[in-house]
Amino acid sequence: MSINQYLDSTYLKTPEQAGISNSDTLDIVRQLAQEAIDHAIYAVMIRPDYIRSIRELLEEKKSNVVLGTVIGFHEGTYELSQKLNEAQKAIADGADELDFVINFEAFKKGDIKTVKEEVETASSIVLREGKVVKWIIETAALSDEQIVEITQLIRDVVLEKIGEDQASKVFVKSSTGFYKTENGEPNGANEHVIKLMIANSGPLPVKASGGVRTTEEAERMIALGVKRIGTSSALAISQGGKASGDY
Repeated sequence: MSINQYLDSTYLKTPEQAGISNSDTLDIVRQLAQEAIDHAIYAVMIRPDYIRSIRELLEEKKSNVVLGTVIGFHEGTYELSQKLNEAQKAIADGADELDFVINFEAFKKGDIKTVKEEVETASSIVLREGKVVKWIIETAALSDEQIVEITQLIRDVVLEKIGEDQASKVFVKSSTGFYKTENGEPNGANEHVIKLMIANSGPLPVKASGGVRTTEEAERMIALGVKRIGTSSALAISQGGKASGDY
């Protein structure tokens, strides 16, 4: 088993969040992409602003590293039209995979219609373009019962409205890594929430994001059944080290 083929090397801070310039941020994501090329890491996951530049780099290097981005990040409360506009631009710029933050706040308020509509509409558009879609449910914001319910909701919409033949291209993903928890509690993936997701997502695959910080933790996640792992320290994990980043 090659852990590298499960890893999404991730950098999602804005220049403002990191306290650096836009050009410095571009340098970071270019370095991330080059590491993925050099070490056969499956994918890089970056903000939409940098997709076009990194697509050009990957084409220049004739690399098959997968290029992913985030949509409606990180709150997930954007209107569906805003998410679709952002997604369509990302696809035009060269994104292979689009990770949408689901409107988990609407879900928590019982507005199931809104959530179902965005899952069906956005998934259909992305899949029609031959891309992969992932739905970030933000497990740190949800109870165990809500994690189960929203995972089942995504699964059921995909199976009923889109078709099981497309299920392998629609992931359920744990976390943004940016959710503010009480008392600084961890906000990423852990084995407990991943087990809940996997038990209720089938046949949709699951991505664990945030919280996976060592090779051993990555191996345990893979053993549980996750198909992808999002981390800001993919290279260190792939080489048997420990994450130094905060995602």
